[in-house]
Amino acid sequence: MISFELGVEDLADTRFALSPLGETVLSLRILRDPGISALHLPWYRSVLPRLGALDRELLRALVADRLTLPDFLTPRPTVFEPSFADELAVVRRTPPSTVTRDLLAAHSPNPLPHTLLTEEPAALRDRICALLAAYWELAVRSFWPQIRLVAEADMTYRARQLARGGARMLFADMHPQLRWEDDGSRGVLRIHRTIGGYHTKASGRGLLLAPSVFCHKPAPPVGPDEPPWLLYPSRGVATLWSPTPDPTDAALVRLLGAPRARLLTLLAEPRSTAELARRLRVTPSAVSQHLRVLYDAGLATRARQGRHVLYRRTPSADALTGTGTGTGPGGPAGQGAPKSQASTSR
Repeated sequence: MISFELGVEDLADTRFALSPLGETVLSLRILRDPGISALHLPWYRSVLPRLGALDRELLRALVADRLTLPDFLTPRPTVFEPSFADELAVVRRTPPSTVTRDLLAAHSPNPLPHTLLTEEPAALRDRICALLAAYWELAVRSFWPQIRLVAEADMTYRARQLARGGARMLFADMHPQLRWEDDGSRGVLRIHRTIGGYHTKASGRGLLLAPSVFCHKPAPPVGPDEPPWLLYPSRGVATLWSPTPDPTDAALVRLLGAPRARLLTLLAEPRSTAELARRLRVTPSAVSQHLRVLYDAGLATRARQGRHVLYRRTPSADALTGTGTGTGPGGPAGQGAPKSQASTSR
């Protein structure tokens, strides 16, 4: 078990970030073992032919048999959304001794694969960085905009949970392996069923949380030397590679047009403009125009949650789409009250 002890100041400094390098490195787990997540098989099948002459042996060797990864490849983001190049520059500055330590820790108790023993640590670090830069361009960069929107939708939901119930609710449905305990003056986030374990105090450094689409379980640093931060499985991964559902009601399409009919199909749950744009493969401004029409027509409600505005169908729209039940949130008894969010897809 790994645990982070957080004081009041650390809780106040709990924040979110995105990590394009973190996603790139975590995707290597799928490359090494596609069976760990059937959700990502469409991505795997689409990128595998692109990898061509890349050194896939070295890429796979970075992932240990236990699917652990060396910490130096996933540096803690220092801003909300660092660029891939900026994060990789941090990796390039990793001291050779740290490269060796982290590779050994990730692969322990097994020996290092032969491909990681053929050159000095500094040269190996530089070769890994060059390989990851090429891999990012071929396998992740074109998908990053939609990956980012999934992660941002998750952060919107988490901010809502934090506002409703504090840290306990923030972590309540993040993952079954996470447990939050507090006594009022401090809290401890426990990450169960980890490989290895340690307890570390945040000591004023705060806690950084980074949603990840390629993360199948919480991924804290392997060792206790890093400041507390956590890559965790994002909500909405099941929608990432799936096509946008088409409305089945031809009359609804004739009435509203296909774009607005699709929007109503997606608005069974509260969603942000960014998430809707990702699902529909259009720009946020295009979605905003349609949402404004639906809102003015009384077919959508909106409510601010943190930095985002969430939209949802009204009871009238439920009736148009044939989903009103008369007793639930979309029916007369519910009077359009927001539904709870769907369970996390991982």
